[in-house]
Amino acid sequence: MPVPPQLVASVRCFWQWQWQRLMDGLARADAEGNFSRRPSQFSGTPKLEPRPQRPLLIVGRSCPWAHRAWLVWSLRQLAGSIELVVVEPDPEAGRWIFAEPLLGCKALIDLYALCGASAQQRATVPVLLDVAPGPGSAPRIICNESADLVQLLNRWPLPAGSTASPPDFAPPALAAASDAWSARLQDTVNDGVYRCGFARNQAAYHRAETALFEVLQELETALSSDSRPWLCGAQITLADLRLFPTLIRWEQVYAPLFGCSRKPLWMFPALWAWRARLYALPGVAATCFPEAWRRDYFGALFPLHPSTIVPAGPDLASLVFAAPTQTG
Repeated sequence: MPVPPQLVASVRCFWQWQWQRLMDGLARADAEGNFSRRPSQFSGTPKLEPRPQRPLLIVGRSCPWAHRAWLVWSLRQLAGSIELVVVEPDPEAGRWIFAEPLLGCKALIDLYALCGASAQQRATVPVLLDVAPGPGSAPRIICNESADLVQLLNRWPLPAGSTASPPDFAPPALAAASDAWSARLQDTVNDGVYRCGFARNQAAYHRAETALFEVLQELETALSSDSRPWLCGAQITLADLRLFPTLIRWEQVYAPLFGCSRKPLWMFPALWAWRARLYALPGVAATCFPEAWRRDYFGALFPLHPSTIVPAGPDLASLVFAAPTQTG
C-alpha cells in the first residue's frame, strides 16, 4: 500500500523540526545556521613552571583536537615529563569517561568540576592537568584549548638528565609562516569540516564547503610550487601537526559523514604525499585509530546518522601509502 503524499510531507516537516532541535543539542549555530564553536574557560598559553608531579595530558582517540596535542607529545617524546591518559566516549550520556577512576572521578565532567570549572564549561579533550599544584590544593586545569596547548607542549622540557634532543615545531625562522597557516586552517579546515557537517541549512553548508576546498587548493599549490616537504618549507611545524588530524580522518568520516566530498583527497597529489610523509614519521601511526573514529562519529552523532550503523572503512596504512592513481 503506497504511503499518502500528505503523510510523507507531514513526517518530513516534523523530522526537519526535530532534527534542528537535536542539532542544537549537538553543536551551537549562529543566526545564519553556521556552526559556532564554544569558547573555552581554560584557554591561553600558561607559563612553564616546575611541578612536583608529572602533569597529565588527557586525550580521546576520536577527537582531532586531542590528536594534535597527542602528536606533539609523541614526536617530542614527552612521556617522561607528562603522563598520557586516554578517556573513552560514553555516547549514551554524551561524555568522556575514565577506564579507571582518576582522583575519585569516573567521568571527565566530574574532574572538570573538581578543578572548579563553571557549570557552562563543556568537559572536552585535550586537557593538561596539574594534579598537585600545592599542599592541600585541588587539581588544576593548566590548559584545555588545543591551539594553545600544542604551543605549550612544544616548549615543554624533558626530565632532568635526559640526553634526547626533541624537535622544535615552532622555530623562529618559520614562526610567522606557521602562525599564518595555523590561523588560516583553524576556521576553514579544522573547524571547516564541522561547519560542513553541522550546518543548519544549505547556504551555511555551501559557505563552509566552498571555503574548505579553496584552502585545500591553496595547500596543494603551496606544497607543489617548490616541492617543499612541509607547509612552511624544509622543516615540519605546528601548522603541519594541526592539519594532519583533519586530513587523516578524511576518507574515514569527514567525506562520507560531513559531506566534504566535492573532490577526494587523492585529487590533491601534493597534499596526498604530504599526509603519507607525516604518517610515516616514528610514533605517528600509533596515535591513529580509524576504527574508533568511525565508531564514535557514525555511532554517536545521531542527528547526522540516525541508524547509528558503523560502516566498514579502508585499511589506513594501505590507503595512506597508495599511489593517487591507485585510488582513482
